[in-house]
Amino acid sequence: MYLLVIFLPLISTFITGFGGRWVGYYGASIFSTSVIFICLIFSTLIFFEIGLSNTFILIKISPWINSGLLNVNWSFLFDSLTSVMLIVVTSVSFLVHFYSIGYMEEDPHFPRFMAYLSVFTFFMLILVTSDNIIQMFIGWEGVGIASYLLINFWFTRLAANQSALKALITNRVGDFGLSLAILVIFSIFKSLDYLLIFSTAPLFENAQITFYNLVINVYTVAGFFLFLGAIGKSAQLGLHVWLPDAMEGPTPVSALIHAATMVTAGVFLIIRFSPLIEFSPVTLTLLILFGSLTAFFAAVTGAFQHDLKKIIAYSTCSQLGYMMFACGLSHYNISLFHLTNHAFFKALLFLSAGAIIHSFSDEQDLRKMGSFVHFLPFTYSAMLIGSLALAGFPFLTGFYSKDLILELSQVYRNLNIGLNITSLVCWLGNLAVVFTAFYSFRLIYFTFFNSTNSSRYFFNKIHESSIFILLPLFFLVIGSIFFGYYAKDFFVGFGVNSWNTTIFIFPKNYNIIESEFLPCLTKWTPFFLSLLGALIATILNFKKLKIQLNFFAFLANKKWFWDTIFNRFLVYPILSFGFKITFQTLDRGFIELVGPYGITNLAQQLAQQLKIIQSGQLTHYLFFIITSLFLMTNNFLNLNLLFFFSILIFFM
Repeated sequence: MYLLVIFLPLISTFITGFGGRWVGYYGASIFSTSVIFICLIFSTLIFFEIGLSNTFILIKISPWINSGLLNVNWSFLFDSLTSVMLIVVTSVSFLVHFYSIGYMEEDPHFPRFMAYLSVFTFFMLILVTSDNIIQMFIGWEGVGIASYLLINFWFTRLAANQSALKALITNRVGDFGLSLAILVIFSIFKSLDYLLIFSTAPLFENAQITFYNLVINVYTVAGFFLFLGAIGKSAQLGLHVWLPDAMEGPTPVSALIHAATMVTAGVFLIIRFSPLIEFSPVTLTLLILFGSLTAFFAAVTGAFQHDLKKIIAYSTCSQLGYMMFACGLSHYNISLFHLTNHAFFKALLFLSAGAIIHSFSDEQDLRKMGSFVHFLPFTYSAMLIGSLALAGFPFLTGFYSKDLILELSQVYRNLNIGLNITSLVCWLGNLAVVFTAFYSFRLIYFTFFNSTNSSRYFFNKIHESSIFILLPLFFLVIGSIFFGYYAKDFFVGFGVNSWNTTIFIFPKNYNIIESEFLPCLTKWTPFFLSLLGALIATILNFKKLKIQLNFFAFLANKKWFWDTIFNRFLVYPILSFGFKITFQTLDRGFIELVGPYGITNLAQQLAQQLKIIQSGQLTHYLFFIITSLFLMTNNFLNLNLLFFFSILIFFM
């Protein structure tokens, strides 16, 4: 069972990918969806056996790399963290597979699409079940390749090509950081197995690395590179630019990869390596700072976008910031709780957006929508519940985890005296709540209530989607309403030992008890801020007030010019250097002059010179023959004699 849950998606990939021409639309849809459903059943059984029992299982398959101290096996680790991630990956993957049967039914390359979804699921399962860093890195790179293939699924579109390349190249920065982290960890522990690394982590607390007379703690170096890998995959501030553009792929891709699973791989990496990161206060500070800045920046940017999917993409980026924020506060279990909750309501938002786009002739611009509430009542209900869960409406799934993160930020703010980083990140996290509620209700108003700008021709075609699209929405609605309430005790309940063998937190950093004794007004602050954001969106939508925010709105609409800055100061200089220096000067210049072009030109010039010697006189030819014989024999003793005969023959 444990191995089948990993390798069944790979079998599905081979059958639907290589045999898609024979199995066809119905065969690919039935087989691949059934396989992922079996994986979901197995994942549920694993969760009951592992997660609820607080135990773990290690399965070793075979040796892989044996070279000196480096010993790596093909093996899989199933613990509480793995069992939760298995539920997240397989449940969302199954719903997306089922949803794609209706959404992609008219696509001629449907079997290839299902094969890509299955191979992504396989690599994500490899990532979360590995018991060593090298095997985890294979899954890490595999989901990157699968993401590239899925974003570029419609490869005839230029925008899809560019977005896929942007995602791949941007993630290479994070992959490079993770590669360096692997090298640093191996240099410390002389092993790459999780169990050995985490069990011996306290022994190297004071170990240091000297680099150019700079002495740095080893955990600071390893934590920084792990953080660099996480901000690349989880689209934190600076490396976030690939996530909104990745919406060029089909909507099921956005729901599976860029909302529920792949983008959370960076958060999973931080949670998995909590026994190392807890020893690095510098890394924790970076996680707090970048997480809060990402949450605020992405929420502000999403409030001024007009593309339906890009608004939800920026909300994903913002929620990932909250997850990193929670990890920086050393509450990794709360970060995992928000990760799991986010998978349900964000997949619901993306799939609801896909239902709207599918019904409205593939249109994604909010300004062309409106008055859909009478045509799409079920989709409206699903979108409203997802938006309320995202905004942290009380007693929905998002409320239990996001508000808890904000309460912890208040605790950290109270523990420190004066204006410092904890005060800053607390304000950033709470201000992000206002903008989150603002763009959530703005999306609802623009899509379902405002007067439309489209023609009657399009409205005559609007209708609710098929059962393959609506049924996954129904199950995600159930999860977005009830999952947070029923799962809270498992993730953050007092006296629950769910994470004793998985997550390590210093007792001095564990302040969840203090959050229960915050003033009532402080605990309700996120709710009041959400109401404020919803109220502002309502007033601006119905009263049509003119507020002079032209420059600020323009700046946010242009994504704070991050793409322009990267192009101006990074991309263009690299391209210019590559063209003028490496191409024109080296490739077309030095290398070709010395290499193929130079040899060809030299041969032609030698041929021209040899033509001159062809005088037709016998004496000249005899001179050349004797000289050549001399050079070949290299007889220096008879040099004078040969020279004399040569001169004599030449003047005869």
